[in-house]
Amino acid sequence: MTGTLADFMQQTGYTATIGIECHVQLKTATKLFSGANNDAREAPPNTLVNHIDFGLPGALPVLNKEAIHLASKAGFALGSGPQKFSKFDRKHYFYPDLPFGYQITQFDEPIILGGSVRIELEDGSQKTIGITRAHLEADAGKSTHPAGADYSLVDLNRAGTPLLEIVSEPDMHTAQEARAYAHELYLRMKYADVSDANLYYGNMRFDVNVSVSKTDQMGTRTETKNLNSFKAVEKVVEYEIKRQIEVLEDGGTIVQETRGWDDTKFVTFSQRTKEDAHDYRYFPDPDLPPVTLTDEYIEQVRAEMPTMPSEWRERLSGLGLSQRQIETLLDAEVEFEGVSFLPLIEANLSDTDLARFIANWNVNVFTPFVREGVMKLGKADHLRAEVETYNLLKANKLSSTNAKQLFADLIASDHLPEDIEKFAEDKGYIQQSDEGAILAIVDQVLADNPKAAEDVKNGEMKAIGFLTGQVMKASQGKANPGLAQQLIKKQLGL
Repeated sequence: MTGTLADFMQQTGYTATIGIECHVQLKTATKLFSGANNDAREAPPNTLVNHIDFGLPGALPVLNKEAIHLASKAGFALGSGPQKFSKFDRKHYFYPDLPFGYQITQFDEPIILGGSVRIELEDGSQKTIGITRAHLEADAGKSTHPAGADYSLVDLNRAGTPLLEIVSEPDMHTAQEARAYAHELYLRMKYADVSDANLYYGNMRFDVNVSVSKTDQMGTRTETKNLNSFKAVEKVVEYEIKRQIEVLEDGGTIVQETRGWDDTKFVTFSQRTKEDAHDYRYFPDPDLPPVTLTDEYIEQVRAEMPTMPSEWRERLSGLGLSQRQIETLLDAEVEFEGVSFLPLIEANLSDTDLARFIANWNVNVFTPFVREGVMKLGKADHLRAEVETYNLLKANKLSSTNAKQLFADLIASDHLPEDIEKFAEDKGYIQQSDEGAILAIVDQVLADNPKAAEDVKNGEMKAIGFLTGQVMKASQGKANPGLAQQLIKKQLGL
């Protein structure tokens, strides 16, 4: 292949079709059908299990009501809502980490039908991706295969954890669209507060289906499973498109199969042939009654829904922010636990300058500070620190440099001082705006730098920056630079 992937596809005449199945672990305290703990992140193997998870004879599942509640919220987050009627089915396959010999899932009557997700692409364009369905199911356990050993190990801590599997329509055609869709699902599940969505711990996993074709009909698809990063989603799509085209151009055929992803070599590899629905012998689970939701319950869940990312984009669009800045704000809101500033921006939308300052400040100053581990304050205190820093900056009592330093000092402290302005003054951050005091420094700087002063008089305005810097140096950074520059011009007769 020469050139970019897009060039290669254009040269060979292929288009790609992509669909994604996303498994979201719901943040319930216990598992979907048992009372065992649902948080398997750091637990030793096989310690979060009980008789139901082991599939012991006579053990009967009991549905976790909170899983229905969270799945219903996820339905609204996906632009749809929960179905009034849904049921559970048995999906049969045999694997060591599935003690029952079947998985409890939802086949033809899932809790969510339909929906859509609008994605924002880097070039500023938008696209709507359809949602086919989302269904509840109990996760399987985890098998590991030690290198060089002739045995496998099974950990059932994850067995029975509640998953919501979100199935997209095959509406994506590029790796960039696939990545944007995966990221948008992550944001929506986090904002709806239905999942921790921690990719590292597998709270959110992506199965990516890719096919290529020269006609309007889709080609044979492959499914690459259990991806846990947005980058992996993008790279899998790129690799599979290129691989499948090369196979077809060499006269081969694409096998419908499940593939894995090597995150170090950036290649997919064959795991097993892909089953069709009839291979699983679905039938309704006789131990679980259907789920029936009332109109009143559905409306109660709808009323709980917080402001979602798409709504925030609309509210922030009037501040003159770039798309990248808006997306950084949306990411930061869920990245930093206990820290929130979107409500503060919203509360001050009538004061555009303040709202824009808060937005820019959090993108360019606050977010880097938090990622460097500077942040110690709680939510209410960090918002107060931000607003009071802004007020001092707007009143020309702080330079932009000193404002950043003051803010860094404030959020790194265990608690805020009662009088932040006095704290700033004690630290030497408050600008000197006394015209008489600054004028004396300006006169001295002009006397010490006659050539620069003459250059400014002759129209060399770059030199005024040098003179202003000398005033700031002489005042130990306390002079108001705007006032200093005005006085320099005044003294030079400009």
